[in-house]
Amino acid sequence: MRVSLPGSMRGYCGIGIFDVKTDVNIGTLWRSAFAMGASHIFAIGKRYKAQASDTVKAHRHIPFFEYLTFEDFYEHIPKEARLVGIEIIPTAIELQKYKHPEQAVYLLGAEDYGLPERILAKCHEVVSIPSTYCLNVAVAGSIVLYDRILKREKRGLK
Repeated sequence: MRVSLPGSMRGYCGIGIFDVKTDVNIGTLWRSAFAMGASHIFAIGKRYKAQASDTVKAHRHIPFFEYLTFEDFYEHIPKEARLVGIEIIPTAIELQKYKHPEQAVYLLGAEDYGLPERILAKCHEVVSIPSTYCLNVAVAGSIVLYDRILKREKRGLK
């Protein structure tokens, strides 16, 4: 017998940063991720430490995963999840045109050099946020999560 889940229970998303440079950004993104319903958060690389900007202590409410390398992270992406890179590149899909998958893992790059080409090549899609200048990584992640919420509500998925 197949059970149908209510729209609010369909899908999930996780969000994380590759090789974060500025500690305050990781805390800010974790706070946004928790507030906007992310299923999990993660960090790849060891250039960060816990930050006071995560005032809600998101890791106490949703799972937090740490990976030393991208390869370790990539081996542990949840089954059927789509890896979505957030990066400014010419071939990226503009966020306003992007349809978020039910199971998504969003990956943001280091503030000083973004996502390396070897990582972009592993992404199912790469999405960009149209802006005049490069955005702060925590702000970019928050915008993507908010866009996901808005589009899912329009489709009745919450």
